[in-house]
This record gives sequence, structure tokens and C-alpha cells, in this order.
Amino acid sequence: MSDQFEVLKRENVSTKNQQVFDQIKSLLGAVPNLYSTLAYSENALEAYFRLETSPNSLSAREVAIVNLVVSEINNCMYSLSVFTMIAKQSGFTEEQTIEIRSGCASFDTQLDALIKLTRELSRKKNIETQQLLDAFYMAGYTKENLMDIIILIGDRTISNLLHTVTRVPIEFPLAKTID
Repeated sequence: MSDQFEVLKRENVSTKNQQVFDQIKSLLGAVPNLYSTLAYSENALEAYFRLETSPNSLSAREVAIVNLVVSEINNCMYSLSVFTMIAKQSGFTEEQTIEIRSGCASFDTQLDALIKLTRELSRKKNIETQQLLDAFYMAGYTKENLMDIIILIGDRTISNLLHTVTRVPIEFPLAKTID
């Protein structure tokens, strides 16, 4: 058995996963390579797609920030490429996406608090200083936002790990590397 993961096509997956492929394609216009690898499992693709498409209390820009921060921590070029593109579509400049990935947002104090807390949670799986949480709440965020950030961190960690294991080709413009 080969340990290489091929990008699965619709005709090569189960009927159940074909239906999920159709949902993904109708939403995104195509089935990203990383999603297709989940179709090796009869259940993983559907479960992950439900997680990815579940609503949360954060704006699209805030979701993009969480995704960039977690993907940078996990050094996942696939997700960095996808979410840099999405962040730019959400109004961030290239320079701002790099600053976000570096751990701050000098251009917005509220987003800076979000970045710093997300970074701490992603790196340490803990909040070692109450000041980060206090700054997060002082910036206007809520306990609901915190719960949604935790879910997003888990979501992104899954996709980052998935790419680490499968190494499927990145079909998006590559994100710039940062020092």
C-alpha cells in the first residue's frame, strides 16, 4: 500500500462523499485538494465540512486572522496560502497579513488583542497571563467570541495536521514566507 495521498476526484469516492463534494463545489466553486483527502474516510469529509461551515460570532476578517495566526504557528503553507488569499479578499493588505502572522496588528488595537490571545492559545494551549484575556475583553470581545476562537483553533489545527500528513499539492498562490 502506498503512503502517498492522491487528490481524489468525485468519481473515485463513495456516493456519500460525492454528495459532500457536490456541496463543497456549489459553495466554493471547486473541491480544494485538502478536502479531497478527507474522502479517504467515509465520515471525515462530511464531519469536517460541517465544522468548516458552522456559523460563529466573529466577522470574516476576524476568522481570517485566527486562521492566519494558527497556520503560522503550525507552519502550514497550505493554510497560509489559502487564508492569505481570503484575508486579502476581506480587505487586508499583503503587509497586514504578514504583520498578523508575525503576531500583532499595529493598525488596529482590537484586532491586535485577538491576535495576541489566539497566538497564546495556539502556542501554549493555555493563557499564562491574565493580561491577554483582560485585553481581549477590554477590546470588546465576549465569552462567546472566545468559545468560537477555540473552535476555530481546533478547526485550523485539524487542517494543518492534515496537510502535514498528506502533503497534497497547494493549488493556491503561495503565501510569502516570513522570518
